[in-house]
Amino acid sequence: MASSLLTATLAWLSVGGFVAGALAMYYHERAGRLLTATTWGVFGIFWGTLVPQFWFVGSSFIEAALALVAVPLCFYTGYLLLDGRDSLFVISRAVAVMGVIYLPATTIDAIYEPMIRTVTLQTQWAMNALGYHPELVANDNGLQSVFLFVRPNGHRILTEIELACTGLGSMAIFAGLITAVDAPLDRKAKAFLVSIPVIWGLNLVRNVFIAVAFGEQWFRVFVPQVLALFGQSDPYYVSFLVADKILSQSASVVALVAIMFATLRYLPELKTVVADLLYLVTGDEHEFDFGDPPGRGGVRADGGREE
Repeated sequence: MASSLLTATLAWLSVGGFVAGALAMYYHERAGRLLTATTWGVFGIFWGTLVPQFWFVGSSFIEAALALVAVPLCFYTGYLLLDGRDSLFVISRAVAVMGVIYLPATTIDAIYEPMIRTVTLQTQWAMNALGYHPELVANDNGLQSVFLFVRPNGHRILTEIELACTGLGSMAIFAGLITAVDAPLDRKAKAFLVSIPVIWGLNLVRNVFIAVAFGEQWFRVFVPQVLALFGQSDPYYVSFLVADKILSQSASVVALVAIMFATLRYLPELKTVVADLLYLVTGDEHEFDFGDPPGRGGVRADGGREE
């Protein structure tokens, strides 16, 4: 409980700091730079608190590894901002927008519950269309968001739709990036259309795949090895671990990279973000040419057209 409270506090401080830093840049550049750089340090600590949660509670090695890598990268980003790498303000603004979109859904029931209901009903419809008809039951809070599969031997398997199952995190990332860059609204709208709806659709496919694979026990293989790898003991849980933690999370990384490339076709301004991320990881500068947006001439750095 204390760890969750610390993580939530750091998350809100990070988002508040990034928003305040972005606003401060319009009035006092030095104060905005210092505040944003400091907030990156807070954001790094936030990711550090998530490592044990991902590893021990969520049994997600991929998420734990990414969170661990994010810690030094956040501190390095803050240092580079203080050192004058102004392009990193784009990522900073993007994170601010991401947080404004995502965090309220974690604490405000009026946002959380309708989203969970919508995703649950859409997942149920898709499963029914494929010939699977699990019973929909309530979770511990009374929300109808749990699919109940009953095996031939009477064993009950429950799969709950949670906030992580809505795709909101990934959609918030792309919404933040699209909002943060300086580009014409028509191209931003096109970038939105090739990213956000696609993520929503792929996330529903993921939900159906995990629920059915778990409920029908598709991947009950290498049981002792998988249980040992994830520190679990229930052999029925193996299908969930393989479907979610291994197959779905790996496929999600590939899908998000592909969606990013599609988004870059309409918003080549995002190449600055890609270049900054690669610089943070490798320490080398990289140049990219993703071509001009479809139906457009050359694009300047400010989002306008070249003559």
